[in-house]
Amino acid sequence: MNKFIPYGRQFIDENDIKSVINVLKSDFITTGSKVNEFEQAICKQCNVNFSVAVSSGTAALHLASLALLNENDKVLVTPNTFLSTVNSILYAKAKPIFVDIDKDGNIDLDICYGLLKKDPSIKALYGVHFSGNMLNQKKLQGIKEEFDIKILEDCAHSLGAYNNSVKAGSCKNSDISILSFHPVKHITTGEGGAITTNNNKIYNKILSLRNNGVVKNNFENKNYAFDEKGNKNPWYYEMQNLGFNYRITDIQCALGLSQMDKLDKFLKKRRKIAKKYCEHFANNNLISSLYDYKENSAYHLFVAKIDFLKLKITKAEFFNFMKEKGVGLQVHYIPVYKQPYYQKMGFDINLKNCEDYYNKTVSLPIYYSLSSPEQDFVIDAVLEILEKYKK
Repeated sequence: MNKFIPYGRQFIDENDIKSVINVLKSDFITTGSKVNEFEQAICKQCNVNFSVAVSSGTAALHLASLALLNENDKVLVTPNTFLSTVNSILYAKAKPIFVDIDKDGNIDLDICYGLLKKDPSIKALYGVHFSGNMLNQKKLQGIKEEFDIKILEDCAHSLGAYNNSVKAGSCKNSDISILSFHPVKHITTGEGGAITTNNNKIYNKILSLRNNGVVKNNFENKNYAFDEKGNKNPWYYEMQNLGFNYRITDIQCALGLSQMDKLDKFLKKRRKIAKKYCEHFANNNLISSLYDYKENSAYHLFVAKIDFLKLKITKAEFFNFMKEKGVGLQVHYIPVYKQPYYQKMGFDINLKNCEDYYNKTVSLPIYYSLSSPEQDFVIDAVLEILEKYKK
């Protein structure tokens, strides 16, 4: 195989390019009609009432946390995620509590339940649908009904996934969800993200926070908002919160709309790739999939578990051997509590399942344009190295 095979990449076709060019030739290239169209498409896909598109998944998490949390709130959160999930809790001056993961890489909701029983001062739970495999929605529903807490679902990996007939991003058992449209995700806007919710109050607050805290109705300063005859001053706007410029452009949303049209075929291909990996690694005592094949997973990632104790090589050596063969792997993720910033905050902890997961897992290539011969090459390279270096 001559070309390098990355672990993930975007797929852009002529329709995507045309959609972007059409916006570039139009009157509005930012904060125009395409933003609203894209938000409506997200609502339809996720079966949710409200959506706010923003400049990145991190921006989505930041605004979601500001909408949900108060200073010093205790928040249960997974350590098996990208930094932004936990960082957003700190942005809101709240306090993360790391919870160990289950065998599928998701936060262990049974442990969460136990912690909530013991400590009624816990105010929120942040769960990531890791790799595209959604949290158990029946368990999440039970937690939502029993405890007076806020729940955020990080759906950055799970657009198009479902569990117990609940779609990712629908917020059926949560207050708010976030999406990411980074190039390695299911659909891309370059950089971009979105917040979804069924709560009108949360929706309006996030709309304001996205745009520097500005509102254009429900004014507090009536003397400036209206003239002496009671007419609304047409130019008037008001900053009621300390907000941010997290707006997304029409250019990005045009790309997102075109990409959304292809979501079903993107998901179908990812599931096909994942199924093939699962079949080839079945009954191998050196490697396995993180979880058995699931038709309802969106498979943003395909995570493989490797028993390095049975090998003469380390995880780093395996990683480098695959790179030499022209295959890019990735690790998702280093436990957040291992980062120096969090260790300095006092999070000098070791969560058993998370540590075991980190020591054994790598993410293999999975993306729409990965061809069958390319995947065969990846599988053969993995099995060749494992066979060569087994003890």
